[in-house]
Amino acid sequence: MRLPARRSISILSLGLFLAAGANASGQGTPLPEARPDSVGFSVERLKRLDQSLQALVDDKQLAGLVTLLARHGQLVEQKAYGQQDLAGAKPMQKDTIFRIYSMTKPITGVAMMILFEEGKWKPSDPIAKHIPEFTNLKVCSGLDDSGNLRLEAPAHAPTMGELMSHTAGFTYGFFGDTPVDKLYRDASPLQAASLEEFVDRMARLPLAYQPGEAWIYSVSVDIQGYLVEKLSGQPFAEFVRERVLAPLGMKDTDFFVPLDKLARLATVYTPGPNGSGLKAVPHDPDVSRPPGMPSGGGGMYSTASDYLRFAQMLLGGGELNGRRLLSPSTVQLMRGNHLPERLMTGKFGIGLYTMQPGLGFGYDVAVLDDPLRIGSSAGKGSYLWDGLAGTWFWIDPVNDLVFVGMVQRIVTAPGMPNLEDLSRALVYQALVDPGK
Repeated sequence: MRLPARRSISILSLGLFLAAGANASGQGTPLPEARPDSVGFSVERLKRLDQSLQALVDDKQLAGLVTLLARHGQLVEQKAYGQQDLAGAKPMQKDTIFRIYSMTKPITGVAMMILFEEGKWKPSDPIAKHIPEFTNLKVCSGLDDSGNLRLEAPAHAPTMGELMSHTAGFTYGFFGDTPVDKLYRDASPLQAASLEEFVDRMARLPLAYQPGEAWIYSVSVDIQGYLVEKLSGQPFAEFVRERVLAPLGMKDTDFFVPLDKLARLATVYTPGPNGSGLKAVPHDPDVSRPPGMPSGGGGMYSTASDYLRFAQMLLGGGELNGRRLLSPSTVQLMRGNHLPERLMTGKFGIGLYTMQPGLGFGYDVAVLDDPLRIGSSAGKGSYLWDGLAGTWFWIDPVNDLVFVGMVQRIVTAPGMPNLEDLSRALVYQALVDPGK
C-alpha cells in the first residue's frame, strides 16, 4: 500500500545502524555453514526441495525466490532461483531485497516485547491507558432499521494482550465487507501522513466486534507501531533500527530502500490477463524515501539473510551472536498461543491460516500448538507468518530449525502455490536423523 507522507531520519540513528550492520559477524552468510548430513538431513532427500521450487520457476508460476534453511544455529542451505526481474532478465541473488509486507509484524512485535521487558506495558492494560484517544471507543452491533450503525459500549475495554493477538475489535477494511470495513475504507487510516494522524483516524472508527469475541486480522500491529513510538519516546522506525535491526546486523532491512540498493529490489508480480504469465506490479514511487507513517503491520523491506538472523534470534531465546534482545521467557510469551478455545473453531482466519484446534495465535505470530491435529509434521510449538507478496518463515523450537522463503507474487491472486506447506513437507521428509 502507498504511504504518502515522509519523516526525516535521525542521522545519529542511521549512523549507528550502518555501523552495527557493517561490524556484525557473518555478513557473507547469515550463520556459520554446516553440511546437511552433519545436522540430520539427507542430502539426496533435500534435493526434492530444490527440484520442486525450481519446477515452480520453470513453469512460470514464480519469477524467482530465495530460500534459507538452518538447524542448530548453522546454515544448511541457501538457494536463489529464477529471476529478480523478468523484463530486465536479472537473475535472483542471495542478497536481493524483498517487500516483506506482513512479515514486518513479528519485528514490530519484538520491539513491543523489548518495551514489555522495560515495564512500559503489560497484557492486561487497557489500550486506552497508553492511547487516551481510544478511551471512548464504541462497538458496532449492526445496523438499525434506517441503515444507520448501532453502537454500544464494549463489554470490557480492549486490552494490550488483545491488541497483540488480533482480538481487540479492530479490522483492516479490505478483507471484509461489514459496515465497519466500509468505514475503514472511507477513512483510509493506513494512508495517514503520520502515526499520530493514523491514531486520530482510528479513534473515530468503531470496533468491529466485542473485544475478545473474535479473531480478525487487523491494523492492530500498526497501532503497536504508534505505541512503540509513544512508550519509547523515539520515532518508531528509529527505535526499530537501533534496538532490533542494528544489534542483529540486519543491514538491508528498513521501511524504505535507499537509492544505492534500489537495483537489488525484486519486482512484485501478479498473474497476467486470464491468469496467464506474470504481470509486474509497479513499485511505490516513494520507495527510496523514509515514510511519514512507517507501517508496523506491513511496511518493511528485507533480505532472506537478514530475516534469517531475526528468526534465529527468536529461536535462540532472544539472543544472536552474543547480542541479547529478549529473555527466553519473553520469547515464550510472544510465541505461546493466546487464543481461547472458543475462537479456535475454524470460523476465523486469514489466507493460509485458519484458527482451529492445533493452530492458534500468539503475539504477532501464528502458533502450531498441536501440529498433529492439523496434519503437520512440524515440531510442537512451531511459530510462523507470511507476507502479501508470498514471503514466509517458520521456526521449529523442537527440531531447532528455521526456514525463510522470499518471493514476490501477490498471494491473494489466483493460482498462488502454497509455498509454506510445500517447504515444510519437503524439509521434514529430508530430516532423517533429527537426533543429530
